[in-house]
Amino acid sequence: MAVKARDIVPFTQARANLSELADEVKAGAEKIITKNGESYVALIDADRLDHYHRLERERIHLILLEEAEKGLADVEAGRTKDARKALAAARRR
Repeated sequence: MAVKARDIVPFTQARANLSELADEVKAGAEKIITKNGESYVALIDADRLDHYHRLERERIHLILLEEAEKGLADVEAGRTKDARKALAAARRR
């Protein structure tokens, strides 16, 4: 979703109009709240935030699956070390 100029709101204005901003966000808008002219926080719908969190968890799971797949490929290719020996060598260093 593209942020439009009307979706960038100074902190003082957001404080004064929070109820109206919340209604706009619930209707689908996203607001960027600025403080001293810089981006400060975002106001988004709670359901959308939940969706973003689910996407992040899914991304983490995909990364973990990719790492497990690489590990299995290493085992199949014989690129392994004995864990006890590797830990002992690391401790000696």
